[in-house]
This record gives sequence, structure tokens and C-alpha cells, in this order.
Amino acid sequence: MKAHLSPVAAALAAAVFVTLLASQACAAGAPPEAAERVGISPYGPQDEIGMLNKITPESTLKVLRRIASGKTYDLSVEFYVGMPSYYFLGQPRFQIWNVHTPQGTIVDDPNGLGKEKNSLVTYSGAAFSMYAHTGTHIDALSHFGLNGQIYNGFKTDEQLGDRGWRKAGIEKFPPIIARGLLLDVARYKGLEMLPESYGITVADLQGTARAQGVDFEDGDVIMVRTGRMQLFKDADKYMHNTPGLTRESANFLADRGAIVIGVDNISTDAWPSQESRNWIPVHSSMLSQRGVPIMQNVFLEQLAADRVYQFAWFGAPLKLRGADGAPMRPLAIPIR
Repeated sequence: MKAHLSPVAAALAAAVFVTLLASQACAAGAPPEAAERVGISPYGPQDEIGMLNKITPESTLKVLRRIASGKTYDLSVEFYVGMPSYYFLGQPRFQIWNVHTPQGTIVDDPNGLGKEKNSLVTYSGAAFSMYAHTGTHIDALSHFGLNGQIYNGFKTDEQLGDRGWRKAGIEKFPPIIARGLLLDVARYKGLEMLPESYGITVADLQGTARAQGVDFEDGDVIMVRTGRMQLFKDADKYMHNTPGLTRESANFLADRGAIVIGVDNISTDAWPSQESRNWIPVHSSMLSQRGVPIMQNVFLEQLAADRVYQFAWFGAPLKLRGADGAPMRPLAIPIR
């Protein structure tokens, strides 16, 4: 049965749970990250989507009523051979190949129609393969866990089979329509791009919001710009030593009601990690503890150039059953 909590109360309950665990660890003389445990959802023991529960017909209609323009911003990168991805960790690169071509169809005649008919109607068909976390994509809550569990206490040895996750697969995510908020940290700091491995601070986020004249709202999809996307076509430069969020700055956004956090880099996290024990703290804290999906490789350059900081945000991942993430093509339309 789903617990009947308001969105604010639900977020607060999740934050209190994580804070309590950290406090207990500190009281025992251990650093906060030493006693990390997964978060338990305030939406009930069967919840698999975390803070996306805040999306309701009412919240969707509320943001749609604020649309103030017909201009649409495409927040996705192109997928192409040679694009940046985590192939340096052993994951497969994006690859596309032709399985049907006009000339090949004439030669092979797979349908038995003969040269004349195959010459009249040309036939092209492609196939592709890639790691689920390639290009602009969103992470399911199963993507990272802690101590053999994922968000809401689902155990890896019980819920992950050869056909993917039985719990918290990306197919469980609903279409996401919410207020979007761009925090252009690079512009706020007077830079084209944040320095390599720069960890965005809470003060950076607060200062950016203040400079842009925007307030946080519960249920926001928050996009953070580092300027790193300008290097996307140079894979070697783009992939390594990325500026990004820290655990503290990501928690700051989650505490203010973010239901999705996206960044224009390959990792979301500042890389390498600034923590001694946890090599990827933003992923593990947002997905495993807070129930906040995160996104990578979000194209924010056009929004930033036009200084569009508030918008209706539309996105839906591919419904890949049991997958821990999926590509998506988010869109933004300015709002009042």
C-alpha cells in the first residue's frame, strides 16, 4: 500500500532518514560515508521510482499552464560512432551498422521478389548497439547501490537476474513532465567552462540561483551547467577529470525537492571523487539513498545562450525492461 504523504513530507522523511544514519556513524567515531546505507522510500515498501512519485496529473497541468512560448529546446546529444562513452571502463561503444541496403537487397533478394521489384522500392534498415548509459540518458534507481542493496532495500542477490532487474528497472519510470530549472554555474562564476575536477559547492548553487533570480520549487527537474558540453566532440578531453556535483551540493538540490538532477558532463559527479572511501558519491547518494534519478550528457548550451532558466521539462526513457538506465531525448519549453 502506498503511504499517503505530501511531496514535501515525503522528501523531508527521506532526508531525515539519511541524516540520522550519518549522525549515528559520526557518534560512533566514523566519518559519515563509512556507515552508508540505502534509503527506504517514504512511498512504501514496493516503491521503485523514488521522488518521481511527486509527478501527478495536478503537477503536470500546473507546469503546462505556465508555458509562455512555442520555442522548443532539444536537450539531447546526437548518437554517433566515436562519441564519448564509458568504453574506457570496458563498456561497449555506440555502434551502428546497415543490415539492409538498396544494393544489398537487390543482390541478396531476401524477400524473393526479384531484381525489378527490389530496384523499384529501395530498402534501408540499420541496427545499433550501445551501453545503456551512453549519450543523453537517465539512471534508474537500480544503477548504483550500497552494501548489496539498492534504494528501498531491494537486495541484489534476490532481484537481479540474467534478464535484468526485477525491481527498479527503468521501465517503471513514468513520463516526466515538470518544471525545469537551469543553474548555469559556469556563467555565474564568469567562466566558459568550470575547471577540470572542480566540485560544485552549495554556495555555487545558491549564488547561481540568486543571480538568475529563480527560486527552487518542490518537484523541480534541475539541470546544472558546467560548460563541459563544449568538449563533447573531443571524446578524450570530454570524458576525463570532469567538473561536477559533490555529495553536499547534490544533497542540497534533493533537499529542495529535486525529482531529477541532470548535468552536462559524462559523470554528474566531480571526477575523480573528493571522498576517500566512496568513488562515486553523487551516484550512490542520489540513486541509493535519496531516490532521485540523475542524468548525464544533457545538452544545455542553447538554454544557457538564451538565458532560459525556467521551463516545462519533458522526458521519457525507453522502456527497457530490467535495465538500470536508458537513453532519452528531453525537451524544454520556456514558462512564465
